[in-house]
Amino acid sequence: MADYYGVDYLKRKLGHYELRGRLRYKEYDQKYEPSSPGITIPAQLREQYKSVMGWCSKAVNSLADRLVFREFAGDNFEINEIFRVNNSDIFFDSSILSALITSCCFIYVSRNSNSDIPRLQIIDGTNATGILDPITGLLWEGYAVLARDKLGNPYVEAYFLPDRTIIYENGRVVNRQIHTVGYPLLVPVIHRPDASRPFGRSRISRSAMYYQQYAKRTIERADVTAEFYSFPQKYVTGLSQDAERMDSWKATVSAFLSFTRDKDGNSPQLGQFTTSSMSPFTEQLRTAASLFAGETGLTLDDLGFVRENPSSSEAIKASHETLRVMAKKAQRCFASGFLNVGYVSACLRDEFPYRREQFSEIKAKWEPIFEPDASTIALVGDGAIKLNKAVPGYFDNENVRDLTGIEAGDGIALESEDFYG
Repeated sequence: MADYYGVDYLKRKLGHYELRGRLRYKEYDQKYEPSSPGITIPAQLREQYKSVMGWCSKAVNSLADRLVFREFAGDNFEINEIFRVNNSDIFFDSSILSALITSCCFIYVSRNSNSDIPRLQIIDGTNATGILDPITGLLWEGYAVLARDKLGNPYVEAYFLPDRTIIYENGRVVNRQIHTVGYPLLVPVIHRPDASRPFGRSRISRSAMYYQQYAKRTIERADVTAEFYSFPQKYVTGLSQDAERMDSWKATVSAFLSFTRDKDGNSPQLGQFTTSSMSPFTEQLRTAASLFAGETGLTLDDLGFVRENPSSSEAIKASHETLRVMAKKAQRCFASGFLNVGYVSACLRDEFPYRREQFSEIKAKWEPIFEPDASTIALVGDGAIKLNKAVPGYFDNENVRDLTGIEAGDGIALESEDFYG
């Protein structure tokens, strides 16, 4: 225990980063309400026109929805079975979404009393932390909050070491689980790690949050201005001091007003203040959308500013080139994390400490980021035929499926004579 930081240190470390993660979740859930600076709109009036923006959630979902994990190829240790038993359809999507929001999530691997296949539990980045091994991407030791009480205080906690997992309940040790894996049974899945930020970076960046708040304030100001735009302010001059005061609401909504001359024969003069234009707010909102789109790899179409002419499939892909590059980077990051989960799970299942390099030949397979249309499939087919004529066997079923996402039918092989025409 002397070589480890200890559970108390990891608790303090989690407390330091927990607030940042919860802030990202509030932004994603559209529940974060920052103080709105302004010198023209009173605070009481601003409370009546609070707006809600979903751009940050759109930025996360637009990338998460395109990251569809298929399977591990070259699976000599049968780790695909572990993920299938643990409801892989939901497991991969949930872990990817959580990692994109808080920069990382953690997978708690534990024994299953009803099966030899280990259980995989996803823990978001606000409830777990650890000491990272920068070489393998695994942890040296870890800490996680498994359950909280109604007030949000940790109730069930776990401390992870390379040879055991210690479970705490209300601060007391209630269980010790010994294993021979050689690594803690808490595995991080990290989005865009680097040397200075080993636990990665969130998809909801500081600039993305600022641009969303900027747009939110613009909409609030536009709402307040729209009230004056709908009911322009009027004025009257030349009224006698003895004239009866008029109710302001009556003057606003009345269809007809009458004024009589005074005793000197003078009549009042009516006027109307120039109404504010809504165009500046529209341009300001579009500017915020352009800045947010540039930060997150989206387009103005994704943020609700639809173009007049609909784009073709190829044009849509070209406009989302930045998003495609971001998705490819995320696939590489998540593939390493999922492989680590499979490695630790296989060690626990077989009760044998495999070496990490034994799993280096296992490769992650993903579905295409953009679903191909009919023209793309035709182009892939023509290209595959030409390449296979030049280099026989260069394209096979797996290559074509990686490009199109379409699984070949039973008994279909690209090496057949029909394929070469």
